[in-house]
Amino acid sequence: MDVKNILEKQIKENCIVLYMKGTPEAPMCGFSASAVQMLEACDVEDVATVNVLENQDIREGIKEFSNWPTIPQLYVNGEFVGGADIMREMYQSGELKRLLNGD
Repeated sequence: MDVKNILEKQIKENCIVLYMKGTPEAPMCGFSASAVQMLEACDVEDVATVNVLENQDIREGIKEFSNWPTIPQLYVNGEFVGGADIMREMYQSGELKRLLNGD
């Protein structure tokens, strides 16, 4: 299975997917840590996370897939939401919580 198919499968099979550096328990960059904190603050429990540091093909492939140069990247219901900065703006406005909770 090529990288694009793997990414499509992950995004299709999970309502919320966060591509990040490290794991929620041990983020490996500040942006990934803040993304996890925002998701937790929105009371979201069912989040699939993908540690891009474990697979260089996924790490580069997700950037090409989304046409977005940075990680973390958040997908909700099959749609690319954005990176840490966009998540922060949405979190501050309350939009992120509404999106994640289906409001």
